[in-house]
Amino acid sequence: MNEAVTTKSLGSTAPPREDDVRTSRIELLRRGFPLIFLVILIVVFTIMSPRFLSLQNLSSVLDEGTVLLVTALGMTFIIMAGSIDISVGAIVAVSALVAALTVNTLGILAIIPAVAVGALCGCFNGLLLAVGKVPSFIATLGTMVVYRGLVLYFTRGAPVSIDNDAFLNAYSGISFGVPNSVIIGLILAAVAWGVINFTVFGREVRAIGGGERVSILTGISVTRVKILMYVLLGGLCGVAGLLQGARTMAATSQLGLGLELDAIAAVVVGGTPLTGGLGSIVGTLLGVLIITLLSSGMNMGGVDPYLQNIIKGIVLIAAVFINIDRKKIGIIK
Repeated sequence: MNEAVTTKSLGSTAPPREDDVRTSRIELLRRGFPLIFLVILIVVFTIMSPRFLSLQNLSSVLDEGTVLLVTALGMTFIIMAGSIDISVGAIVAVSALVAALTVNTLGILAIIPAVAVGALCGCFNGLLLAVGKVPSFIATLGTMVVYRGLVLYFTRGAPVSIDNDAFLNAYSGISFGVPNSVIIGLILAAVAWGVINFTVFGREVRAIGGGERVSILTGISVTRVKILMYVLLGGLCGVAGLLQGARTMAATSQLGLGLELDAIAAVVVGGTPLTGGLGSIVGTLLGVLIITLLSSGMNMGGVDPYLQNIIKGIVLIAAVFINIDRKKIGIIK
């Protein structure tokens, strides 16, 4: 009997299995990847160009990254739920156009129709996905073409200028030494962080990404949540379009082109896996910094412009490779 007790006691203090150790190491790498990679970027680009860490360059980087940040905040909810949206660049262009067309009448209040139109576009995407049962990639691929086509139709390829001083000062001016756009972006990031961590909606989004069928069995209205998260993304794209229009002082048919890829990259590099169920706003902030600093650093370091997209693609592949949960995917096709 003493031998049995001794054996049981020894069993309870047995060393962890090799599989458990490997899993914990992989999880640690996933969590630390954004911060580690950010530090590596800063060190490399500082060596390549001493001006990289200057206050002027950092202020410029923050200003340039705000539109990406606002868009990536909404994309975090979408990817966390296991879906995707590749129409965000086109929605930003539509919203910027609406702001440009209404700014002379509404001034700084042009944010209202811009956000409303963005939310409406997002709602249509959500309805296609949740009610029409169209896969998110196909649904948003189609709407991306439609929204971009609407901008081309109304602009005929010509830019619509924005020359309202009150509008420009409100959204692209400087307060307390910081660009207003950056302040707006950080406020929205704080709100998004609160929504994800302290609201029922945030928990429902995470639950759907973790397992949609289980979420339905627990009583979550998956259709409602999916529509709401696309409306949220659309509204944030409306704000992004407003900020981008104020920054460039015009709305063009090419505005926001390629933004969807940068937004997805920022969210994934920040640690939110495309399989859904996990994610954080802090990680997305780090991802946005990585993508923005990567572009700025390569430009300052004199990297060939034709090589820059290749490097961005490699970074995205590396992030997906590290963050993807292979146990959650039965068969890779």
